[in-house]
Amino acid sequence: MNHSPVDGAVREPVEERLRAALAARANAVGPADLRPLRPPSGALRAHRLSLRGTVVGLLALAAVAALVLLTLRDSGTRPSEPARPPRPTFSTPSPVPGSASPTPVASPSSPESDPP
Repeated sequence: MNHSPVDGAVREPVEERLRAALAARANAVGPADLRPLRPPSGALRAHRLSLRGTVVGLLALAAVAALVLLTLRDSGTRPSEPARPPRPTFSTPSPVPGSASPTPVASPSSPESDPP
């Protein structure tokens, strides 16, 4: 096998031939072969913007459709909540044992507190 060391690496004959062919091709291209640079045209940019708007619109429409379908499907499977509780709830006060104290009796009015 014919190996030629380059920078400490050993190259195979196939790699050597590919490198030589690519170098010859690169050297064959000159400035006259290249087309002049031109700024992008406005038509291409407008096309990209309209395409982007179309894609965003379609994605929004798909999201709304999915939301509607999920809402309609879920509403049929669950019973609706009652408007008010089915039974009234009453709380009865329970007497506290040992707190039986007499109710205060209104004292007779004194002469100083009576209006004249």
